[in-house]
Amino acid sequence: MKGATRRGLLGILILLLAMPPGALGQLAPLSPPPPAGTPAPPTFRQEELDQLLAQIALYPDPLLAQILMAATYPLEVVQAARWVRAHPTVTGPQLEEAMQQQPWDPSVKSLTAFPEVLTMMDGNLDWTQKLGDAFLAQQPDVMATIQTLRARAQAAGYLQSTPQQTVSVEPQAIGIEPATPQIVYVPVYDPTVVYGPWWAPAYPPYYWYPPGFVVGAGVFSFGIGLAVGAILWGGFDWHRHHVTIVNVHNFNTFNRTRITDPTWRHDVVHRRGVPYHDSGARQRFGQGPLPGAGAREPFRGRVQQAPPQPAPRVIDRRPGGGPAAGVGKGPGGPPAAVRVPQAPRPPAAFEGLGRGGETRSFGDRGRTSRMGTGAAKPAPSVPRGPAGGGRPGGGGGGRK
Repeated sequence: MKGATRRGLLGILILLLAMPPGALGQLAPLSPPPPAGTPAPPTFRQEELDQLLAQIALYPDPLLAQILMAATYPLEVVQAARWVRAHPTVTGPQLEEAMQQQPWDPSVKSLTAFPEVLTMMDGNLDWTQKLGDAFLAQQPDVMATIQTLRARAQAAGYLQSTPQQTVSVEPQAIGIEPATPQIVYVPVYDPTVVYGPWWAPAYPPYYWYPPGFVVGAGVFSFGIGLAVGAILWGGFDWHRHHVTIVNVHNFNTFNRTRITDPTWRHDVVHRRGVPYHDSGARQRFGQGPLPGAGAREPFRGRVQQAPPQPAPRVIDRRPGGGPAAGVGKGPGGPPAAVRVPQAPRPPAAFEGLGRGGETRSFGDRGRTSRMGTGAAKPAPSVPRGPAGGGRPGGGGGGRK
């Protein structure tokens, strides 16, 4: 018995020694799955939320709330920014009337009264889309981050009431409202200064200066006051950690509606097919997995082709003639009717958008790559307004 045991152990040892390197690791037991009910790891780390929100956390509450809402519809932000550039003199009641003709979400329409804000969002699409994704996936975390940043700015002496804004301090909430409800001043500040020494060097904050702003003129200043009428209606419920339609009257006046529920809900229709970054958001709003390369075809200038149709049957109508050569009738039946293939349906505008930073280049790059000798060159795109970040007129990717 002892000899059999010894031989068995020896055989096992020989098998183990004969196994290829690394095979033993594959035999190691797998780690147990996480207990049921364990929350999934956050989509955005706290340092990333600080980075994304630093440049807007000190904006007035109504404007900030509507920026967060609009960021969840990045393609409509692009369309609204183009519209504003094409209609720079349309303001006030004329602007409100013009917005009734546009199919955008109310939050996007409202930002047309703030051209510089739209310029910032349009010129930094990667930031805009990340901001919207973070807001949809981690709304309580986004709101908590705003409050933390405001507390830092207040401790550093840069957030206080002024003739342009009123700062209120409540338990667990610092609010910022326009000093005059009908006139809004958008603050301009350096995030690397107003919050004190930046605590996450690997995640430098995004920041942006409006065109013509003189860097060094002041750490914290304001742009020109904008008369807004009924355009501002959003706000925060800081204690329940969600945004809300604070002023239902203004919402109804600006949008020609009659809503009574102040709850804000993301409308997937206005997402226009832009993929959600967070798997939870994709499940909530009924979107499948992130698209691959095939989803980028509309940006390469290619028209989506319809599935191939069967070859049409041709009828020879000459006297005494039968079917034309090469074309037959159905077995034992009359000649088939002539089929007219349907024109392929072009893809929806901006269908299959990936990340924000890739949006603009797809179409022009695809059309240029297919141009042959003598082909007409595409018309140049509309000149873009300067967008800031990093340095005046720069991109918005944060300081290096």
